[in-house]
Amino acid sequence: MQDKASGIGLSKSFGLKMAIIIVVSAIVGSGVFKKAAPMAELLHAPWLVVLAWLLAGVIILFGILSIAELSTLFPSSGGPFLWLEKIYGKALSFFYGWSCFTVIQTAAIASVAFVFAGALDTFIALPRLSAAYESVHFIGLYPFKNIGAKIAASLLIIALTIVNIRGAKKGGNISLLFTLVILLAIIAIVFIAFFGSKGSIQNLESASVHFPAGGFSIFGFVSAMVLAMRAAFWGYEGWIALGFIGEEIKDPKRNLPQALIIGISIVILVYLLVNSAYFFVMPIDEMVAGVQQNENSIAAVLVVDRMLGDGGAYIISGMILASTFGCTNATILVSARIYYAMAQKGLFFERAALTHPGNKTPHYALIYQCIWACLLVFSGSFDFLTDLVVISGFIFFGLIVWGVVRLRRTMKDIPRGFKTPLYPFVPVVFVAFCFVLIVISFIESPYKSMIGLGLILSGLPFYWYWNKKSKKVPASSA
Repeated sequence: MQDKASGIGLSKSFGLKMAIIIVVSAIVGSGVFKKAAPMAELLHAPWLVVLAWLLAGVIILFGILSIAELSTLFPSSGGPFLWLEKIYGKALSFFYGWSCFTVIQTAAIASVAFVFAGALDTFIALPRLSAAYESVHFIGLYPFKNIGAKIAASLLIIALTIVNIRGAKKGGNISLLFTLVILLAIIAIVFIAFFGSKGSIQNLESASVHFPAGGFSIFGFVSAMVLAMRAAFWGYEGWIALGFIGEEIKDPKRNLPQALIIGISIVILVYLLVNSAYFFVMPIDEMVAGVQQNENSIAAVLVVDRMLGDGGAYIISGMILASTFGCTNATILVSARIYYAMAQKGLFFERAALTHPGNKTPHYALIYQCIWACLLVFSGSFDFLTDLVVISGFIFFGLIVWGVVRLRRTMKDIPRGFKTPLYPFVPVVFVAFCFVLIVISFIESPYKSMIGLGLILSGLPFYWYWNKKSKKVPASSA
């Protein structure tokens, strides 16, 4: 896809190795450190928490096996945006891209950057304003609360945006460095946990005192497991990211599906090992009680403190700094390609269709994304935003994967570089789970769900304007 104004396209910067790194770094953020305790509160048994991570990973793997087929059919930047256009038409693809800009991708950037700032506070005391200023609010938002962390998060987003404007390969190299650091650190935690003196297999085998005396009912188990898996999905957030940069992957028909499958397999294995290590070292009730005593406590910090003493807080905070830095960078890198692709179609701010003449990066798309993500940082509603990311995202994920089934009928004669294995079982199971997750979310959290739907539909006037405007302009050869 070439720049409409200058004829300059995006550079093919990523081979198979870097594509795998982007997949892993876009996924591994704060979830692997934070979600064990809330999942334990739902399931009351270490082996069930590990099972929830595995099942969530399998569902995500089913999604990846499905989008791998789409990525080889349409290996262009913007990925899901263009896939949805081919499958359902440009209206639905626009609303996906718009929701990525308003909440799905930018809220993920804002949330992960804020976790980075929270970890930074362990090493450097970030400033805060007086209680009078922090209490200032507008429609339920507190823009001046925890101001130091918000400034640090915004500066991180701005700095990484500049790096990615200077070149996609530079951004990819940063992801490579920090992904290797965090994977080595996680491996070290697993090794110390299982081969040190602090752990016990009894901890891993012992259920909570709150485990139902007669066991879960079928409905109770399914409900608890689905909610625990929803928590785990934040840990897997970013799994669809590689589809956004298909145009920049070398030999995409071979490298895209391989990178997707290898990348998610690495993440699943890492998550299973590290969560098993947590419960091997710390009894489940002790972990939950420790987190409940202080809402800012993180399960991983408690475990590492148990293994290494009080210095563990600095070690784990350093790991969180590395993982969230890499994850923020990878999400910034891939997400801007959506708005670049939208602008190429005349369905976003016009300048977002331009690429930098020297660096061959979508610099205006990166700048727009940076501005909105920083505004979301100052909204202050981070937990709220992460819930919206999952709810809004899975509406479109289900539609995207169902597109594999639809295209098998409407484009059955077109050669496919990769075919989803165990078709149609794999895409149908994924779509069915998306439906269940969305229904449960609307029942359990109707306000959040309606806000998510509202943010998606806020694109209506923009679509009307840009669609009307694009009809007056001859179609681009791109």
